[in-house]
Amino acid sequence: MAITYTYFNELPENDVLEGIIELHTNTFGLSDDLEGRMKEKPKLRIDVALEGGKVVGYKIGYALNREKFYSWLGGVDAGYRNQGIASMLMGQQHRHAKDSGYKAVQTQTKNKWRGMLLLNIKSGFDIIGTYTDHEGEPKIILEKKMI
Repeated sequence: MAITYTYFNELPENDVLEGIIELHTNTFGLSDDLEGRMKEKPKLRIDVALEGGKVVGYKIGYALNREKFYSWLGGVDAGYRNQGIASMLMGQQHRHAKDSGYKAVQTQTKNKWRGMLLLNIKSGFDIIGTYTDHEGEPKIILEKKMI
């Protein structure tokens, strides 16, 4: 079955939303009221990869301010990794950011998410800072200019 890509500028219908929450929980260990947190984000954008009706990847972002788009959360089902899904979702998100007039995309990651860190760097992000989060883990702040 082919993987299709779509997007939402608001919370998607229940099947897709439940698929995103399930994949998020499987990837990160818990959902932390993901649905409620998404509702609070300004100019929400959700990019999704589907196989049939199953969510196999997602990338969520929102307006950080008028000039910066924040690439917040994303994940790809373990059985679908290394097939270019994360790169496709990132490309779709960045085209949206550029077309919407944002001058940069910012994101944060942890060293333990090595695959995401490498994809960000390969995709033109620069490391612009670091800090230690409330759990005592170092976080890496990255930014990509939209040229």
